[in-house]
Amino acid sequence: MTDPQRVNLGEQHPVAYKTLIALSSEVAKAAAAAGLDPLLVELLRIRTSQINGCAFCLRMHTHDALKKGENPDRIAVLPAWAETGYFSDTDRAALSLTEAITLVPDGHVSDEDFKAAAAVLTADQISAVAWLATVMNAFNRVAITSRYPVGN
Repeated sequence: MTDPQRVNLGEQHPVAYKTLIALSSEVAKAAAAAGLDPLLVELLRIRTSQINGCAFCLRMHTHDALKKGENPDRIAVLPAWAETGYFSDTDRAALSLTEAITLVPDGHVSDEDFKAAAAVLTADQISAVAWLATVMNAFNRVAITSRYPVGN
């Protein structure tokens, strides 16, 4: 799947890529400080990557979630999370907000989306979820544009 004409964005501009990695690290710290479960953080990364179709990030964050002890059933049903009983109110609010942010061209983050998140999440948690989605969307675009290899 690798096209020799493709530019690997991370290699072409390593300082920019390292800055994105540093931002991701800061966002992870903010998520932890806001009290977001590390398993939920991985699920948010996975869900963003599912929506964007980023195989590289899906593989990486699915492995990370499993290593941290995530239930494989929750990962398996993640695209249909709203139809299951696997997710807490906090999980649901964070997943819904993450989807709204990732799908911003489909209607922006509506007042209803934000109010629903604010009914369950603290301001710090909303901010952390928004930053997680923002950074994950950026990583997805870098990996997809660069066609990071996955599998054979």
